[in-house]
Amino acid sequence: MKMQWTDVADIAIELSDARANVDPQYVNFVDLRAWVLALPDFDDDPDRCGEKILEAIQMAWIDEVS
Repeated sequence: MKMQWTDVADIAIELSDARANVDPQYVNFVDLRAWVLALPDFDDDPDRCGEKILEAIQMAWIDEVS
């Protein structure tokens, strides 16, 4: 199943698996965006991403690991 920017919870799960040694609280949005784009199941237009989406992903990732 291909993920899009709106699949915030699924992206957070994938990031928590792929970046298990990273504390999401301290990830900057430039790195976060690059890591999402690098996920194997991610398939969406990179230009459709904004700060609000990245913030939602980061918060979901924090919830996922806590």
